[in-house]
Amino acid sequence: MKNSSNMVVLGLVCLSFVAGPHLVRAHFRATSGNEDSLQKTIVEQERRELDCLKTGNMELFSTLIADDAVFVNARGTAGKAEVVKNTSDVRLEEFTMEDVRFARVSAESGVIAYKLTEKGTAHGKAFSAQVYASALWVKRDGKWVSLFSQETAAR
Repeated sequence: MKNSSNMVVLGLVCLSFVAGPHLVRAHFRATSGNEDSLQKTIVEQERRELDCLKTGNMELFSTLIADDAVFVNARGTAGKAEVVKNTSDVRLEEFTMEDVRFARVSAESGVIAYKLTEKGTAHGKAFSAQVYASALWVKRDGKWVSLFSQETAAR
């Protein structure tokens, strides 16, 4: 009896190894269009936020951040008001987003992580930096907002 139970379990494990990749690929094909669309939307929102730092449009920048947002960088954590205040004197001259990765959280939210290379001025001083950034974007009341963002200096 014990041997037959072990054989059934072993058979199921083997079947999952054989069938699993096919089922995963079939699921990916079925959802990849939705994933691509959601990822594209979220990446566009992130670029829009960064473009605000190029143009100095802090009013639009502020509307792209959720009121209960949390941002994290080397100095610690900050909420929306502090982020808007601290970035009001930041102007990007140029930026690039590389190696963008995406994880769906729900039908109307997702996380992106990427390498950000940026050049500009902050509080009157020139800077250039490379950071690894991540952001959680959610759609609330028909509007996309950043709920969480994090930056880590690249080495």
